Parts: sequence; structure tokens; C-alpha cells
Amino acid sequence: MSFAFFLTTLVVVATPGTGVVYTLSAGLSRGRTASVVAAFGCTLGIVPHLAATITGLATLLRASPVAFQVLKYVGVAYLLFMAWAALRDKGTVAVDEDAAPRSATRMIVSGVLINILNPKLTMFFLAFLPQFAETGQEMLWLGGVFMLLTFVVFAAYGLCAASVRDQVTSRPRVMAWMGRIFAASFVALGVRLAFADL
Repeated sequence: MSFAFFLTTLVVVATPGTGVVYTLSAGLSRGRTASVVAAFGCTLGIVPHLAATITGLATLLRASPVAFQVLKYVGVAYLLFMAWAALRDKGTVAVDEDAAPRSATRMIVSGVLINILNPKLTMFFLAFLPQFAETGQEMLWLGGVFMLLTFVVFAAYGLCAASVRDQVTSRPRVMAWMGRIFAASFVALGVRLAFADL
């Protein structure tokens, strides 16, 4: 693994996007454990993109503008749903002191969907990995490194957010504004995705 790959991957992972916003909201609203669960879900969402790249499905997606557009707009719709949920306090930024196991499952599913429905991630793997790997085994190894960095960085974001949770959740007006900020972030990311192209 080259230093260039590690550095580029770190920059890509650390740059705020849908996964970071989701993990931050989990840390603020539900605490440390939830932030790690959210980071895990977002990391799992990378697996289909990696598999598509290794098997060549990503190349087919790139060659089919219709397939790309469908995936893109499903992703946009899901981001808008997340924005709506943030405003309505339906699990995105709602405070829940006693999260049930099923809630953790829903958080993982949401994290997976956020990254599965992100065609830019597939494009990243399609354009980036081949520069550093020639075989499927090498892509699998580098993809694993990408996933590990994603989990570590996202969990760090979430844990930092969780560390100030008490100060935030004790102020209802601050929580209300946080919900609006996260909703606006999801909308902005959805708009950016809507105008993305191959």
C-alpha cells in the first residue's frame, strides 16, 4: 500500500459527507455507542461498491447513464427523507436514553443505505482503485483499508459529537436548531448529488 493511497483515502474519508453527517447526528442524539453503531453501518455500506468494482458491475453502471440516474435519484430521495426525519425527530436527532436493540438495527440499516445509495462512492472506487491495484485481490485489500479508515474516522467524529452531547441535549432550543442544521445538511448533500454527473 502506497503512502499516496493512504493519504488520498484519508482525505476522502475525512471530508464531511452524508456518512459524517449521519454519524455526528447519532453521536449527538444517542451517545457514544450509537455513534460507533452508525459508523459501522456506514462502513458496511461500502461493501456493495467494492464488490461492484471488483466484479466489473461498476463499469457497467458507468456505461449506463440510465442506471446511474436511477441510483442517483434514489439516493437523493433517501437524503431528503433523512432531512424530513431530522426535522420531525423520527430517530435522526431525537434523544433516546434507552435505545432498544431494534433501534440499533435501524441505525445500521440507515447507515448502509446512505452509502449504498451514493453513486459517487462507486465512481470513486472505479476511478481511484485501478490506479493502485491491478488484480481483484489487490482491490480487495485496498478496499479493506478504505473501510477501516472510514470506520475509524467516522467513529472519531461521532465520539467527539457524543462528548458534548450533555451540553447540547440539556438545551431543547439547541437540539431544535441541531435538527434543522442536520436537515439542511442532508438537503444540501442531496442537491449536490442531484447535479452530480459521471
